[in-house]
Amino acid sequence: MKNPDLAPARMKAGDVLRVGGAGLRARPLRVFLSALGIAIGIAAMIAVVGISSSSQAELNRQLQALGTNLLRVTPGQTLLGDSAELPEAAIGMIGRIGPVESVSATATVDAKVYRNDKIPTAQSGSIAVLAAKTDLPQTSGATIAQGVWLNDATAQYPTVVLGATAAQRLGITAPGPGVQVWLGDQYFTVAGILNPAGLTPELDQSALIGWPIAEKSLGFDGAPTTIYTRAAEQQVTAVQAILANTTNPQNPNEVQVSRPSDALAAKNAADATLNGLLLGLGAVALLVGGVGVANTMVISVLERRAEIGLRRSLGATRGQIRNQFLAESQLLSALGGICGVLIGIAVTAGYATYQGWTSVVPAWAMGGGLAATLLIGGIAGLYPAIRAARLSPTEALTAT
Repeated sequence: MKNPDLAPARMKAGDVLRVGGAGLRARPLRVFLSALGIAIGIAAMIAVVGISSSSQAELNRQLQALGTNLLRVTPGQTLLGDSAELPEAAIGMIGRIGPVESVSATATVDAKVYRNDKIPTAQSGSIAVLAAKTDLPQTSGATIAQGVWLNDATAQYPTVVLGATAAQRLGITAPGPGVQVWLGDQYFTVAGILNPAGLTPELDQSALIGWPIAEKSLGFDGAPTTIYTRAAEQQVTAVQAILANTTNPQNPNEVQVSRPSDALAAKNAADATLNGLLLGLGAVALLVGGVGVANTMVISVLERRAEIGLRRSLGATRGQIRNQFLAESQLLSALGGICGVLIGIAVTAGYATYQGWTSVVPAWAMGGGLAATLLIGGIAGLYPAIRAARLSPTEALTAT
């Protein structure tokens, strides 16, 4: 029967943490470098998830603002491979579809636009000239940054609204009665400038003029080249399926129907694939940090054999020695994990602010990052802890 007076003293959790913390404080530089490895891995993972979540939140905000019910109809190709044309009556026919809420159109005009009539013909800046319906902004989602949009009166006169990129290329920063561009061998007054268009980027590089003035002065035949359609949210797929037949009943195969929001969704999917790669790199960095923790703890065991032997001689059990080194590895990993989470949040917030987004860092990413560090710390410190616990007092003291 064992003598209860000879039973080893039990260490409370607080005692184990204090002893583990004392071991880390004795080697600050080594602890810093090991914790840095963990922090880099966690920061990389948090930043990738945070930036991806912020980007997705911004994309969802834009889609919600612009609407996902926009459909775009454009000419395809004939059976002989030539460019097809949309019928002039297509706009009216599409407008008769029940779930269609609004419809508008633009048409490419054979003209160039320059800052003035002194610019060489070849230096057009790749700006397209489009005839536009007066209800285009309501349907396409385009918004005016400065000035005004075309109305029934100005659409009949030499008046133009510039896309965001077109205005920049022409060097025009503000519209006004005295601001003009040379378009189709005559001057057009700049009435407005558009904001960058999310779902209709083709408008950014365009100079938009009224449908009547295009027909009267620029030889425009009235056939649309792009028809924009807004349909009821629940009926978008159904409308998309019948648009080609409605636009050109005789040759529906010569009509292309697209949903611009699908392109943004595809871009988001591509970003998700890239984020998966970056998360893998973050995991590798985290693994490297775990190896650093293991290396630190193994060296710590070798350097502290005298301490281990002395503690064993004074009555410390194998379990207490093992718990001490496990506590050190867990504290080291927790230190790196907390710093990594804070760095990751800071990187996400900085990048989101730079892009003008709302910073979003999911709670599961922060919690998962800390849990990963503790798991890696436990695994990395397990072998050194067991090795330290197996040292007998005589072996440890003799080795010193």
